[in-house]
Amino acid sequence: MIKLRIDVDYPYPSRLRSFVYTALNVKVGNDYLKNSKILARMINESPKEVRAYWFFTPKTVPDEELLTMLNGEKHEAALHIVNQPYADMESLKTATGRQIRYYTIHGTARLLGRILWKRWKAKAPAIPRDFPLQSFHQFPTLVLDGCCYAKGTAKAVKIAEDSINQGKILEVHPEWLFQRGTINHRGPYYKALRTILEVDEELENLSVRNKSFVKIARDAREYEKDVYPTETFVEKLKDMGVGIFTFIERKWVHTIPQPPRSWHKANDNIALLQVKSYDEWWRNIGKKTRNMVRKAKKSGIMTKVSAADEELAEGICKIYNETPIRQGRAFPHYGVALQTVKRRVGSTKNSAFIAAYLEDELAGFIQLVHGDNIVIISQILSLQKHWDKAVNNALLAKAVEVCASQQVKWLMYGRMGNHPSLDRFKQNNGFTRLSLTRYYVPLTAKGKIAAKLGLYKEAKDALPQSIKYNLIPVYNWISRTKTKMKLN
Repeated sequence: MIKLRIDVDYPYPSRLRSFVYTALNVKVGNDYLKNSKILARMINESPKEVRAYWFFTPKTVPDEELLTMLNGEKHEAALHIVNQPYADMESLKTATGRQIRYYTIHGTARLLGRILWKRWKAKAPAIPRDFPLQSFHQFPTLVLDGCCYAKGTAKAVKIAEDSINQGKILEVHPEWLFQRGTINHRGPYYKALRTILEVDEELENLSVRNKSFVKIARDAREYEKDVYPTETFVEKLKDMGVGIFTFIERKWVHTIPQPPRSWHKANDNIALLQVKSYDEWWRNIGKKTRNMVRKAKKSGIMTKVSAADEELAEGICKIYNETPIRQGRAFPHYGVALQTVKRRVGSTKNSAFIAAYLEDELAGFIQLVHGDNIVIISQILSLQKHWDKAVNNALLAKAVEVCASQQVKWLMYGRMGNHPSLDRFKQNNGFTRLSLTRYYVPLTAKGKIAAKLGLYKEAKDALPQSIKYNLIPVYNWISRTKTKMKLN
């Protein structure tokens, strides 16, 4: 069983609002206990056996909506004592109509906390000997939001799962569900708890970035599967504070006939190859490209589908760390550790690797991600010292062969328009530019304002192609210079 201790210290997601309203003893707005309600929903939806102990203060007593969510066998209301044990207990009993069994003591070590809660001394209030509630402090706990702050999500999940197996209780504070507290060394722990409870799987691949004053989210697998924002999905995004959700229309599979008028549109594109057979692809590519594939074979380059094992990871790590500059710009994978590469290669989902060998050395590789009605080229890299052997051409030819043998109709290779030489390589290998529609769905008032102002637009996509191509050498020079300065 997963046991949770939830200390509801403050009533609002915003720390500032919580401080002000707690000091003034008022409740304003419809986001009272918002994060607590998100936690309650997650617990209720979890297929796991969960028991949550909710510790409320006199300033965070549950409203009717939260009380309704706390029905059932998964939840128990408890007392978070601030100053007066008996008065606080009676107040909570009256507000909830529930039997109270446990208590904890609210910590107010900092001056601001003592002022807010009118605890003028840092010392915790004395608990009477005849106090009828049982202390919850006796149970061993793991502070999950603190663990996420210190270790990161992946490690925190592993530590939490080990702690659960040891019988420990996971302690969380709703205010740190999505935000990070540098002074308190807390959170955010939503992703970790989502994994532990096995809920919100549709948000697993969600990527969120801040653009001006609004959060814009997208599904990182939007090219692999059809994405459409359902009502439930939208509500969960709003809970996370997302203002705009964006996704593409995969028109090689289906189209959206009547999108809502509130959705904003932008032009996007991908480099796409329709695979009918390897022989047809071979006939359609130019003579120069065919000669490059032949050259690779004559140079001793052998390609094959490879297992995602330690040997492959070691070869990929060598390619990553061969040079800090690739295609005239800084290479983001340079300097990556072998253990990191092993972890990434071993944990890839829906992926296959094609390796190119020169004798016993990995000369290059291509990673293929299998999606719904498409295979996506995630990476194609080769050792710079073997670029004269047309390794990438051999890898791409093998990728087409694999797709044809598996009857995969579409092969995607990123976008077009951001790198002239790479665009030519794609075109020479049979890829064409497919124009797509990207939708931007405003979810909140802030999102609607940002959408009307066009703040979701990318500057590089707004520029005409001729201007963009002229600016690319400047960008590459800046990128190289920064890398050289960093290395020096």
